[in-house]
Amino acid sequence: MLTFIAFLWILAFIIGSLALTYRHLSLLASTAAYGVFVLLYSLWAIYGKGTDWLALLFWIIFLAIAIPLNIKELRRHWISKPLLDVFRRVLPEMSETEAAALEAGSVWWDGELFSGKPDWKKLLNTPAPKLSDEEQAFLDGPVEELCGMLDEWKITHEWGDLPPQVWEFLKSKGFFAYIIPKEYGGKQFSALMNSETLAKVATCSATAASIMAVPNSLGPSELLLRYGTEEQKNHYLPRLASGEEVPCFALTSPTAGSDAGAINDHGVVCKGMWEGKQITGIRLSWDKRYITLAPIATLIGLAFKLYDPEHLVGTKDEYGITCALIPHNLPGIRIGRRHYPLNIPFQNGPLQGKDVFVPIDAIIGGMNMAGKGWRMLMECLGAGRAISLPSNTTGGARLAVYTSGAYTRVRRQFNMPIAKFEGIDEVLGRMGGLLYSMEAVRTMTAAAIDQGEEPAVCAAISKYHVTEMARMVGNDAMDVHGGKGIQLGPRNYLARGYESIPIAITVEGANILTRNLMIYGQGAIRCHPYVLKEMRAASMAEHASAAAKSAATDKERAEAASEQQSALRQFDDAVFGHMGLALSNTARSLVLALTNAKFVQVPVQGPTRRFYQHINRFSAAFVLASDVAMLTLGGMLKRKEKLSARLGDMLSYMYIASAVLKRYEDQGRQTEDLPLVEWACRRALYLLQEQMHGFLRNFPNRWIAVVLRFLVFTRGRMYSAPPDECGHRIAELVSTPGAARARLTRNTYTGDRNSPVSMFAEALELAIKLEPAEKKIHAAHRSGALKLGPEDSATDAARKAGVISDQEARQLQRLDALSREICAVDDFAQDELGTKPLAPAHPAQG
Repeated sequence: MLTFIAFLWILAFIIGSLALTYRHLSLLASTAAYGVFVLLYSLWAIYGKGTDWLALLFWIIFLAIAIPLNIKELRRHWISKPLLDVFRRVLPEMSETEAAALEAGSVWWDGELFSGKPDWKKLLNTPAPKLSDEEQAFLDGPVEELCGMLDEWKITHEWGDLPPQVWEFLKSKGFFAYIIPKEYGGKQFSALMNSETLAKVATCSATAASIMAVPNSLGPSELLLRYGTEEQKNHYLPRLASGEEVPCFALTSPTAGSDAGAINDHGVVCKGMWEGKQITGIRLSWDKRYITLAPIATLIGLAFKLYDPEHLVGTKDEYGITCALIPHNLPGIRIGRRHYPLNIPFQNGPLQGKDVFVPIDAIIGGMNMAGKGWRMLMECLGAGRAISLPSNTTGGARLAVYTSGAYTRVRRQFNMPIAKFEGIDEVLGRMGGLLYSMEAVRTMTAAAIDQGEEPAVCAAISKYHVTEMARMVGNDAMDVHGGKGIQLGPRNYLARGYESIPIAITVEGANILTRNLMIYGQGAIRCHPYVLKEMRAASMAEHASAAAKSAATDKERAEAASEQQSALRQFDDAVFGHMGLALSNTARSLVLALTNAKFVQVPVQGPTRRFYQHINRFSAAFVLASDVAMLTLGGMLKRKEKLSARLGDMLSYMYIASAVLKRYEDQGRQTEDLPLVEWACRRALYLLQEQMHGFLRNFPNRWIAVVLRFLVFTRGRMYSAPPDECGHRIAELVSTPGAARARLTRNTYTGDRNSPVSMFAEALELAIKLEPAEKKIHAAHRSGALKLGPEDSATDAARKAGVISDQEARQLQRLDALSREICAVDDFAQDELGTKPLAPAHPAQG
């Protein structure tokens, strides 16, 4: 019969096992710990009249597990080899484009979040993002000057383009040369500077920001810098830096959008005439659309599939996707027509070519890079996802928060600023919290690129979530402004930015695609510490097996056998590392759920400490859920987009919360910003929790879902959305002049003194300052001390009655004039609207 003391030993064994797996000790260390435990129990059984049979059972179990696990040759033969055979059979087929996407870029903070135990010191010790003196001077000088040259109403409604002097300014000042090194005449600015420039310009012109984004992200310049030959760099980069060449990059086709690997644009290697000589070249035909800068481009970057049926340059019939640089004026090219994306007339249009002949050296990087175009594009697309689109939309959101906060103080209804209404208060709080999150993600991701990272998954997270948050901010700003927001005209500072949001949602990988396929589809394999290693080992084993079957000599058979053993060793290391991680995260999920992560060690104290702990908890739970999903669903998880998207959201919300905490540290832990930090982190953690809940509710295997729910939500779902009080403090922050509002909306271009946006600073200051004077007027009116007729001015009457001073009266009159101008909307004559006005259908009103 089992004694009470023996029961305590078993309990100690269970608790000890939980502790060992929680700490994620090595296999050898864990084996030694278990061995010591079994030895201690055996000694107690012998000398303390314990249960001998239980000691024997412990030894049998211990030796049966420890021997095959720790003797690697046995482990590989008995365990890893059968697992490898199974893994090879169930491993889903992967297209060439998917394989290239997985290999592209680097793993950064996303990898830490995928570990189950992120190393916060790694993130917090990275330098705070900061512009160089040269960059700051350019931002304060030419960028500010450029903003002053932009009239978005005339650009969008009257001109349909940037005016010639702006195009010249952009080229001559180097706005298209940010990423080009100085040795080629470029600016060689940082990714952060690129981001800051786009965000600032976007506060006054979505059109100009869209135009500026392309030359400094995916385009000929970046492709040349990474892959071009020295001859190509020396020829093209100085011309691109000076603006002599205007670049575009043509990828999307009418039949191939998100599935770029399906493009049917093609080039065939053949003989042809070039500059009076017959050479070996490529005859190209293509049909592209949605190409930014195409209508005015002089240098076309082109993605196409390369074929060599006559083997003029090699032994392959088909090379695959290839990138080349094509002059715009060659015979067969049709260029110049424009699309019109949602009233934002940045130069964007279709581009066709029929039997266009170019030399072989038009291929970027020469023949060595033929067929490697998709890999090149995947490695370069990160700039567009990580910088261009998040920056442009953050700039728009920044303007929305800057103006909405002030507008709600100036705009009055029912004798009070509309900022005082709880409905408006709620919206302002949300706008401020979202903008803080957007700025945090934008700057942290740009800083990672400047540190040499190519964070493909982080870039996808940034693109999707920042643009989606911009959509929410845009909707809120329009709700706050009401009729003021929807009436187009020179006085409307919101509408064009609002119209442009779906453009950012759509391009560089539509958001539905980005969320459902890219973030987790790439992240689960690329960021997981072991999955990609297992896949590579399985691929090597498959290759070795095929080589062994076709081997004709002893040497070939020996080489195949050696490769098989190498694959088995790599798989063994990866799969047992994976098992250890899975066991550790199982224990961590349970313990952290039981304790609500209160005892997790993090490198930060103070009001943000708990957010670090909660992210640690969810990191373990997320990796556990990922491992279980990949193990039980296998290749089916790729098609279960609703499940994988939820997992991607979990990873994303951890990344967003991490960025918020990093921004708070980088900005010197500003106490005034704590409401923003709290709101942003609480929102991210709450949404993370709800996505985990949705994942478990919809997981196909219900028994596994029940077990996972017990491990992850042992005490239930404990997180709630940001409280109303937190949102209220943010609303006060964004609608009150001060350092916190200035930090949140910094680098918003406010224009000259005659623009509506420029009036907000003065109007907001006066609105706050004159609240006591307005209260005195209302109190006097309610008490009957101040009598007002239907045409009387309350300010004049109050001044005459001595209720307010002359100075207060003058300031109130100034505030009233500013408020009227700020709230004013535009109107037009019948013949001022429409590009081709019809004959008057309505009689003139006399």
